[in-house]
Amino acid sequence: MEKYKVAILLLCSLFALSFSEVEIKAKLKLLNKPAVKTIKSEDGDIIDCVNIYKQHAFDHPALKNHTIQKIPIFFQESQYSNKNSDSQDNLKISQTWQKSGSCPKGTIPIRRILKKDLLRTTSLDRFGLKPPTLLNNSTNTSNFNGSFGVILNSHSGAHIQTSGSNFIGAEANINVWNPKIDLDEDSSTAQMWLKAANGLDFESIEAGWMVNPDFYGNHDTRFFTYWTKDSYKSTGCFDLTCSGFVQTNSEVALGAAILPISSENGDQFELNVGIYLDELGHWWLKINHNVPIGYWPDGLFVSLKHSAVLVQWGGQVFSPKVRTSPPHTGTWMGSGYSADGRFRRACFIRNIRIKDYSLELKYPDRVHIDSQEPGCYSVVNDDEGGKDPEFYFGGPGRRDNECP
Repeated sequence: MEKYKVAILLLCSLFALSFSEVEIKAKLKLLNKPAVKTIKSEDGDIIDCVNIYKQHAFDHPALKNHTIQKIPIFFQESQYSNKNSDSQDNLKISQTWQKSGSCPKGTIPIRRILKKDLLRTTSLDRFGLKPPTLLNNSTNTSNFNGSFGVILNSHSGAHIQTSGSNFIGAEANINVWNPKIDLDEDSSTAQMWLKAANGLDFESIEAGWMVNPDFYGNHDTRFFTYWTKDSYKSTGCFDLTCSGFVQTNSEVALGAAILPISSENGDQFELNVGIYLDELGHWWLKINHNVPIGYWPDGLFVSLKHSAVLVQWGGQVFSPKVRTSPPHTGTWMGSGYSADGRFRRACFIRNIRIKDYSLELKYPDRVHIDSQEPGCYSVVNDDEGGKDPEFYFGGPGRRDNECP
Protein backbone atom coordinates (compact mmCIF):
# COMPACT_ATOMS: atom_id res chain seq x y z
CA MET A 1 0.00 0.00 0.00
CA GLU A 2 2.84 2.36 0.91
CA LYS A 3 4.59 1.63 -2.39
CA TYR A 4 1.35 2.42 -4.20
CA LYS A 5 1.08 5.78 -2.42
CA VAL A 6 4.68 6.63 -3.23
CA ALA A 7 4.13 5.75 -6.88
CA ILE A 8 1.03 7.96 -7.00
CA LEU A 9 2.94 10.87 -5.43
CA LEU A 10 5.78 10.48 -7.94
CA LEU A 11 3.35 10.42 -10.84
CA CYS A 12 1.64 13.53 -9.49
CA SER A 13 4.99 15.29 -9.14
CA LEU A 14 5.99 14.40 -12.66
CA PHE A 15 2.63 15.56 -13.97
CA ALA A 16 2.99 18.86 -12.08
CA LEU A 17 6.45 19.42 -13.55
CA SER A 18 5.18 18.57 -17.04
CA PHE A 19 2.22 20.91 -16.63
CA SER A 20 4.56 23.67 -15.45
CA GLU A 21 6.75 23.14 -18.51
CA VAL A 22 3.69 23.32 -20.76
CA GLU A 23 2.65 26.59 -19.09
CA ILE A 24 6.10 28.06 -19.58
CA LYS A 25 6.23 27.09 -23.25
CA ALA A 26 2.77 28.57 -23.82
CA LYS A 27 3.77 31.80 -22.10
CA LEU A 28 6.98 32.09 -24.12
CA LYS A 29 5.04 31.54 -27.33
CA LEU A 30 2.63 34.29 -26.34
CA LEU A 31 5.40 36.73 -25.44
CA ASN A 32 7.88 36.05 -28.24
CA LYS A 33 6.50 36.68 -31.70
CA PRO A 34 8.12 35.14 -34.83
CA ALA A 35 11.23 37.07 -35.81
CA VAL A 36 12.16 38.36 -39.25
CA LYS A 37 15.72 38.79 -37.97
CA THR A 38 17.47 38.04 -34.67
CA ILE A 39 20.32 40.04 -33.14
CA LYS A 40 22.51 38.75 -30.31
CA SER A 41 23.74 41.63 -28.18
CA GLU A 42 27.13 41.59 -26.48
CA ASP A 43 25.38 42.04 -23.10
CA GLY A 44 23.52 38.74 -23.50
CA ASP A 45 20.18 40.11 -24.70
CA ILE A 46 18.52 38.61 -27.76
CA ILE A 47 16.66 41.14 -29.88
CA ASP A 48 14.00 39.86 -32.27
CA CYS A 49 13.04 42.06 -35.22
CA VAL A 50 9.27 41.44 -35.43
CA ASN A 51 6.84 42.54 -38.13
CA ILE A 52 5.28 45.73 -36.79
CA TYR A 53 1.77 44.32 -37.22
CA LYS A 54 2.69 41.06 -35.44
CA GLN A 55 3.69 42.73 -32.17
CA HIS A 56 2.04 41.76 -28.89
CA ALA A 57 -0.06 44.97 -28.79
CA PHE A 58 -2.54 43.58 -31.29
CA ASP A 59 -3.47 40.73 -28.95
CA HIS A 60 -5.38 43.27 -26.85
CA PRO A 61 -9.17 43.09 -27.37
CA ALA A 62 -9.40 46.88 -27.72
CA LEU A 63 -6.87 46.78 -30.60
CA LYS A 64 -8.45 43.99 -32.64
CA ASN A 65 -8.96 46.16 -35.73
CA HIS A 66 -6.44 48.84 -34.84
CA THR A 67 -4.44 50.60 -37.55
CA ILE A 68 -1.01 51.88 -36.62
CA GLN A 69 -1.21 55.64 -36.29
CA LYS A 70 0.94 58.17 -38.10
CA ILE A 71 3.34 60.24 -36.05
CA PRO A 72 1.47 63.42 -34.99
CA ILE A 73 2.36 66.59 -36.83
CA PHE A 74 3.43 68.28 -33.60
CA PHE A 75 5.91 65.42 -33.06
CA GLN A 76 7.64 66.14 -36.34
CA GLU A 77 9.03 69.23 -34.67
CA SER A 78 10.78 68.89 -31.34
CA GLN A 79 8.55 69.71 -28.38
CA TYR A 80 11.67 70.62 -26.50
CA SER A 81 12.84 74.07 -25.51
CA ASN A 82 16.56 74.22 -24.74
CA LYS A 83 16.58 77.55 -22.97
CA ASN A 84 19.06 77.69 -20.10
CA SER A 85 20.49 74.29 -21.09
CA ASP A 86 24.24 73.67 -21.25
CA SER A 87 26.58 71.57 -23.38
CA GLN A 88 26.15 68.52 -21.15
CA ASP A 89 22.67 68.13 -22.63
CA ASN A 90 24.30 66.93 -25.86
CA LEU A 91 25.58 63.79 -24.15
CA LYS A 92 22.72 61.47 -25.15
CA ILE A 93 22.22 57.77 -24.59
CA SER A 94 22.12 54.81 -26.97
CA GLN A 95 21.52 51.07 -26.45
CA THR A 96 24.05 48.25 -26.18
CA TRP A 97 22.36 45.92 -28.69
CA GLN A 98 22.61 48.55 -31.45
CA LYS A 99 26.34 47.82 -31.71
CA SER A 100 25.51 44.31 -32.96
CA GLY A 101 23.04 45.08 -35.75
CA SER A 102 19.83 46.80 -36.75
CA CYS A 103 16.24 45.85 -37.56
CA PRO A 104 14.90 46.20 -41.12
CA LYS A 105 12.19 48.65 -42.08
CA GLY A 106 8.70 47.43 -41.21
CA THR A 107 9.88 45.63 -38.06
CA ILE A 108 10.38 46.62 -34.44
CA PRO A 109 13.09 45.36 -32.03
CA ILE A 110 11.71 43.31 -29.14
CA ARG A 111 13.85 41.97 -26.30
CA ARG A 112 13.26 38.21 -26.20
CA ILE A 113 11.91 36.72 -22.98
CA LEU A 114 13.72 33.51 -22.02
CA LYS A 115 12.71 30.52 -19.92
CA LYS A 116 15.07 31.62 -17.16
CA ASP A 117 13.23 34.94 -17.00
CA LEU A 118 9.94 33.17 -16.33
CA LEU A 119 11.53 30.88 -13.75
CA ARG A 120 12.37 33.94 -11.63
CA THR A 121 8.74 35.04 -11.40
CA THR A 122 6.34 33.90 -8.70
CA SER A 123 3.38 33.89 -11.10
CA LEU A 124 3.25 33.43 -14.86
CA ASP A 125 0.00 35.38 -14.92
CA ARG A 126 1.70 38.38 -13.29
CA PHE A 127 4.93 38.27 -15.28
CA GLY A 128 5.78 41.82 -16.34
CA LEU A 129 3.47 43.39 -13.74
CA LYS A 130 4.56 45.33 -10.70
CA PRO A 131 4.11 43.44 -7.42
CA PRO A 132 0.54 43.69 -6.04
CA THR A 133 1.45 45.78 -2.99
CA LEU A 134 -1.41 48.29 -2.73
CA LEU A 135 -2.65 48.75 0.82
CA ASN A 136 -5.15 51.57 0.50
CA ASN A 137 -7.13 53.13 -2.35
CA SER A 138 -8.18 56.75 -2.55
CA THR A 139 -9.04 59.16 -5.32
CA ASN A 140 -8.25 62.15 -3.12
CA THR A 141 -5.91 63.99 -5.45
CA SER A 142 -5.04 66.54 -2.76
CA ASN A 143 -3.16 63.81 -0.90
CA PHE A 144 -0.05 63.27 -2.99
CA ASN A 145 1.91 60.61 -1.16
CA GLY A 146 3.10 59.16 -4.45
CA SER A 147 0.06 57.64 -6.15
CA PHE A 148 -3.28 59.41 -5.68
CA GLY A 149 -3.34 58.69 -1.98
CA VAL A 150 -2.51 55.02 -2.55
CA ILE A 151 0.04 53.71 -0.08
CA LEU A 152 2.49 51.46 -1.87
CA ASN A 153 3.91 48.93 0.52
CA SER A 154 7.53 48.00 -0.28
CA HIS A 155 7.97 51.16 -2.38
CA SER A 156 9.93 54.29 -1.46
CA GLY A 157 9.55 57.33 -3.71
CA ALA A 158 11.22 60.73 -4.06
CA HIS A 159 9.43 63.07 -6.45
CA ILE A 160 8.82 66.51 -7.81
CA GLN A 161 5.23 66.80 -9.02
CA THR A 162 2.59 69.15 -10.32
CA SER A 163 -1.20 68.98 -10.29
CA GLY A 164 -4.31 71.09 -10.59
CA SER A 165 -4.53 71.23 -14.36
CA ASN A 166 -5.36 69.05 -17.35
CA PHE A 167 -1.98 68.01 -18.74
CA ILE A 168 -1.63 66.77 -22.31
CA GLY A 169 2.12 66.33 -22.26
CA ALA A 170 5.29 66.39 -20.20
CA GLU A 171 9.00 65.76 -20.55
CA ALA A 172 12.37 66.11 -18.85
CA ASN A 173 16.02 65.12 -19.00
CA ILE A 174 16.72 62.24 -16.59
CA ASN A 175 20.31 61.79 -15.43
CA VAL A 176 21.45 58.17 -16.09
CA TRP A 177 23.22 56.14 -13.38
CA ASN A 178 23.67 52.50 -12.42
CA PRO A 179 22.56 52.21 -8.77
CA LYS A 180 23.66 49.34 -6.55
CA ILE A 181 20.92 46.78 -5.88
CA ASP A 182 21.06 45.20 -2.42
CA LEU A 183 18.62 42.28 -2.68
CA ASP A 184 17.83 40.17 -5.75
CA GLU A 185 14.16 41.19 -5.67
CA ASP A 186 14.95 44.93 -5.30
CA SER A 187 14.75 47.48 -8.10
CA SER A 188 15.50 51.17 -8.57
CA THR A 189 14.10 53.62 -11.13
CA ALA A 190 14.42 57.21 -12.29
CA GLN A 191 11.36 58.12 -14.32
CA MET A 192 8.31 60.20 -15.19
CA TRP A 193 4.64 59.39 -14.38
CA LEU A 194 1.44 60.85 -15.89
CA LYS A 195 -1.67 59.91 -13.90
CA ALA A 196 -5.44 60.32 -13.82
CA ALA A 197 -8.12 58.98 -11.48
CA ASN A 198 -10.36 56.13 -12.68
CA GLY A 199 -13.03 55.54 -10.07
CA LEU A 200 -11.39 53.98 -7.03
CA ASP A 201 -8.23 53.34 -9.04
CA PHE A 202 -5.75 55.48 -10.92
CA GLU A 203 -4.40 55.21 -14.45
CA SER A 204 -0.70 55.76 -15.09
CA ILE A 205 1.76 55.83 -17.97
CA GLU A 206 5.46 55.82 -17.12
CA ALA A 207 8.89 55.86 -18.72
CA GLY A 208 12.51 56.26 -17.68
CA TRP A 209 15.40 54.03 -16.70
CA MET A 210 15.49 51.09 -14.29
CA VAL A 211 17.81 48.54 -12.69
CA ASN A 212 15.75 45.42 -11.94
CA PRO A 213 17.75 42.15 -11.80
CA ASP A 214 14.74 40.06 -10.79
CA PHE A 215 12.84 41.01 -13.95
CA TYR A 216 15.63 41.63 -16.48
CA GLY A 217 18.17 39.08 -15.22
CA ASN A 218 21.16 41.37 -14.55
CA HIS A 219 22.14 44.73 -13.06
CA ASP A 220 22.23 46.78 -16.28
CA THR A 221 20.53 50.16 -16.48
CA ARG A 222 17.64 49.81 -18.93
CA PHE A 223 15.13 52.02 -20.73
CA PHE A 224 11.65 50.97 -19.62
CA THR A 225 7.98 51.83 -19.91
CA TYR A 226 4.94 50.88 -17.85
CA TRP A 227 1.18 51.42 -17.85
CA THR A 228 -1.82 50.52 -15.70
CA LYS A 229 -5.51 51.42 -15.58
CA ASP A 230 -6.24 49.93 -12.14
CA SER A 231 -3.47 51.02 -9.75
CA TYR A 232 -1.14 48.14 -10.79
CA LYS A 233 -3.64 45.48 -9.70
CA SER A 234 -4.08 43.42 -12.86
CA THR A 235 -3.65 45.61 -15.97
CA GLY A 236 -0.59 46.86 -17.77
CA CYS A 237 3.04 45.77 -17.71
CA PHE A 238 6.66 46.67 -18.27
CA ASP A 239 7.71 47.30 -21.86
CA LEU A 240 6.07 44.91 -24.36
CA THR A 241 5.42 41.99 -22.00
CA CYS A 242 1.67 42.39 -22.43
CA SER A 243 -0.62 43.69 -25.13
CA GLY A 244 -1.17 47.44 -25.07
CA PHE A 245 1.71 49.75 -26.07
CA VAL A 246 2.09 50.05 -29.85
CA GLN A 247 5.71 50.45 -30.91
CA THR A 248 6.51 52.21 -34.17
CA ASN A 249 10.27 52.72 -33.85
CA SER A 250 12.63 50.21 -35.49
CA GLU A 251 15.78 51.34 -33.68
CA VAL A 252 14.98 51.38 -29.94
CA ALA A 253 14.13 48.26 -27.87
CA LEU A 254 12.06 48.70 -24.73
CA GLY A 255 13.75 47.01 -21.79
CA ALA A 256 17.19 46.98 -23.43
CA ALA A 257 20.34 48.28 -21.70
CA ILE A 258 21.35 51.89 -22.23
CA LEU A 259 24.75 53.54 -22.27
CA PRO A 260 26.86 55.42 -21.41
CA ILE A 261 26.38 55.86 -17.67
CA SER A 262 27.18 59.00 -15.67
CA SER A 263 30.19 58.95 -13.34
CA GLU A 264 30.97 60.77 -10.12
CA ASN A 265 32.69 64.09 -10.93
CA GLY A 266 32.74 63.03 -14.61
CA ASP A 267 30.53 63.33 -17.67
CA GLN A 268 26.80 63.37 -16.97
CA PHE A 269 24.56 61.53 -19.43
CA GLU A 270 20.86 62.24 -19.76
CA LEU A 271 17.87 60.37 -21.13
CA ASN A 272 15.36 62.88 -22.47
CA VAL A 273 11.84 61.42 -22.16
CA GLY A 274 8.63 63.03 -23.45
CA ILE A 275 5.02 61.80 -23.42
CA TYR A 276 2.33 63.73 -25.34
CA LEU A 277 -1.37 63.26 -26.09
CA ASP A 278 -2.54 63.51 -29.70
CA GLU A 279 -5.98 64.69 -30.85
CA LEU A 280 -7.29 61.09 -31.00
CA GLY A 281 -6.46 60.27 -27.38
CA HIS A 282 -3.24 58.31 -27.96
CA TRP A 283 -0.27 59.04 -25.69
CA TRP A 284 2.97 59.17 -27.71
CA LEU A 285 6.38 58.43 -26.21
CA LYS A 286 9.61 59.96 -27.48
CA ILE A 287 13.24 60.05 -26.33
CA ASN A 288 16.30 62.19 -27.13
CA HIS A 289 13.99 65.13 -27.89
CA ASN A 290 12.68 64.04 -31.29
CA VAL A 291 12.75 60.23 -31.57
CA PRO A 292 9.18 58.78 -31.45
CA ILE A 293 9.02 55.27 -29.93
CA GLY A 294 5.29 54.51 -30.16
CA TYR A 295 2.08 55.15 -28.26
CA TRP A 296 -0.42 53.94 -25.68
CA PRO A 297 -3.75 53.78 -27.59
CA ASP A 298 -6.83 55.57 -26.28
CA GLY A 299 -8.66 52.23 -25.90
CA LEU A 300 -6.46 51.31 -22.93
CA PHE A 301 -7.76 54.06 -20.68
CA VAL A 302 -10.87 55.82 -19.40
CA SER A 303 -9.64 59.12 -17.95
CA LEU A 304 -6.18 59.34 -19.47
CA LYS A 305 -7.64 59.41 -22.98
CA HIS A 306 -8.58 63.02 -22.18
CA SER A 307 -5.70 64.30 -20.01
CA ALA A 308 -3.55 63.65 -16.97
CA VAL A 309 -4.13 65.54 -13.73
CA LEU A 310 -0.87 64.66 -11.98
CA VAL A 311 2.68 64.57 -13.37
CA GLN A 312 5.61 63.29 -11.33
CA TRP A 313 9.34 63.10 -11.97
CA GLY A 314 11.77 61.32 -9.68
CA GLY A 315 12.94 58.00 -8.34
CA GLN A 316 11.46 54.90 -6.74
CA VAL A 317 12.98 51.94 -4.94
CA PHE A 318 11.08 48.68 -4.58
CA SER A 319 12.15 46.22 -1.90
CA PRO A 320 10.50 43.87 0.61
CA LYS A 321 12.76 45.68 3.10
CA VAL A 322 10.97 49.02 2.71
CA ARG A 323 8.28 49.91 5.29
CA THR A 324 9.04 46.79 7.29
CA SER A 325 11.06 46.10 10.40
CA PRO A 326 14.80 47.00 10.19
CA PRO A 327 17.18 46.64 8.56
CA HIS A 328 16.14 48.79 5.59
CA THR A 329 17.37 47.79 2.14
CA GLY A 330 20.73 49.13 1.04
CA THR A 331 19.53 49.57 -2.55
CA TRP A 332 20.51 52.96 -3.96
CA MET A 333 18.19 55.45 -5.53
CA GLY A 334 19.73 57.47 -8.37
CA SER A 335 23.51 57.65 -8.05
CA GLY A 336 23.49 56.51 -4.42
CA TYR A 337 24.35 60.02 -3.25
CA SER A 338 21.90 62.14 -1.30
CA ALA A 339 20.32 65.09 -3.11
CA ASP A 340 22.62 67.65 -1.48
CA GLY A 341 25.53 66.15 -3.43
CA ARG A 342 24.10 68.01 -6.44
CA PHE A 343 25.65 68.11 -9.93
CA ARG A 344 28.07 65.31 -10.87
CA ARG A 345 27.29 63.45 -7.64
CA ALA A 346 23.53 63.24 -7.07
CA CYS A 347 21.03 62.14 -9.70
CA PHE A 348 19.08 65.00 -11.26
CA ILE A 349 16.10 65.71 -13.46
CA ARG A 350 16.08 68.98 -15.36
CA ASN A 351 14.52 70.81 -18.28
CA ILE A 352 11.16 69.80 -16.78
CA ARG A 353 8.24 70.78 -19.01
CA ILE A 354 4.48 70.32 -19.03
CA LYS A 355 1.93 71.01 -21.75
CA ASP A 356 -1.70 71.85 -21.01
CA TYR A 357 -4.60 73.02 -23.15
CA SER A 358 -2.93 76.40 -23.57
CA LEU A 359 -0.64 74.31 -25.86
CA GLU A 360 2.34 76.07 -24.32
CA LEU A 361 5.36 73.97 -23.34
CA LYS A 362 6.53 75.41 -20.03
CA TYR A 363 7.93 74.81 -16.58
CA PRO A 364 5.01 74.00 -14.23
CA ASP A 365 3.39 76.95 -12.46
CA ARG A 366 3.31 75.03 -9.16
CA VAL A 367 5.50 72.15 -8.02
CA HIS A 368 5.77 70.15 -4.81
CA ILE A 369 8.71 67.99 -3.74
CA ASP A 370 8.39 65.00 -1.46
CA SER A 371 10.38 62.05 -0.18
CA GLN A 372 8.50 59.20 1.49
CA GLU A 373 11.64 58.24 3.45
CA PRO A 374 13.78 61.40 3.71
CA GLY A 375 16.36 59.68 5.91
CA CYS A 376 16.92 57.08 3.20
CA TYR A 377 16.36 59.05 -0.01
CA SER A 378 16.38 62.85 -0.07
CA VAL A 379 15.15 65.60 -2.42
CA VAL A 380 16.29 69.13 -3.30
CA ASN A 381 14.80 71.49 -5.88
CA ASP A 382 17.78 73.69 -6.68
CA ASP A 383 16.55 77.12 -7.81
CA GLU A 384 19.49 79.42 -8.43
CA GLY A 385 17.35 82.09 -10.06
CA GLY A 386 17.50 83.12 -13.68
CA LYS A 387 17.02 79.57 -14.94
CA ASP A 388 14.77 76.55 -14.40
CA PRO A 389 15.21 74.73 -11.08
CA GLU A 390 17.04 71.41 -11.22
CA PHE A 391 15.60 68.57 -9.14
CA TYR A 392 18.09 66.37 -7.26
CA PHE A 393 17.11 63.15 -5.52
CA GLY A 394 18.40 59.85 -4.22
CA GLY A 395 20.48 58.20 -1.56
CA PRO A 396 22.10 54.97 -0.41
CA GLY A 397 19.18 53.52 1.52
CA ARG A 398 20.27 51.87 4.75
CA ARG A 399 22.42 54.06 7.00
CA ASP A 400 23.12 53.57 10.72
CA ASN A 401 21.09 56.39 12.25
CA GLU A 402 19.21 58.08 9.41
CA CYS A 403 17.89 54.94 7.68
CA PRO A 404 18.37 51.96 10.01
